[in-house]
Amino acid sequence: MAEKDDKGFVFRDRRKVKPEDLEEDRSREETIPNEAQREEAAREYEKAVNSREEAGERPLPKVDFSTFIFSLASSALVHLGEVKDPLTGQVSTNLQLARQIIDTLGMLEEKTKGNLDEAEEQLLKSLLYDLRIKFVQKVS
Repeated sequence: MAEKDDKGFVFRDRRKVKPEDLEEDRSREETIPNEAQREEAAREYEKAVNSREEAGERPLPKVDFSTFIFSLASSALVHLGEVKDPLTGQVSTNLQLARQIIDTLGMLEEKTKGNLDEAEEQLLKSLLYDLRIKFVQKVS
């Protein structure tokens, strides 16, 4: 917006954020759930899980650090072409995705240093070693 006053000055608004954009951001903040809403959602989630199990659905293993790490490692093995893709039944290789998962496991190793029990730490180190060796073999 340019306005010219009597002295010959030109004012230009070079802001990248417009006032109406700030109003939109404020409305997004209002959609963040409060503590009571989060607790209610957690209760409803547990009810839904329990009803599925009562209906005969076979429950998956409890999610803990070890099952999470195994899940990531399994995905890396699929992308390394070491294991069939469970959805397609085909063996395929995607080294870029395998590398991303291996790097994610490496990041978890770094971020959880000193916070894991001995078995979890050993599991993570062992899986990372195996996956890195398999990656190097595929690249070579």
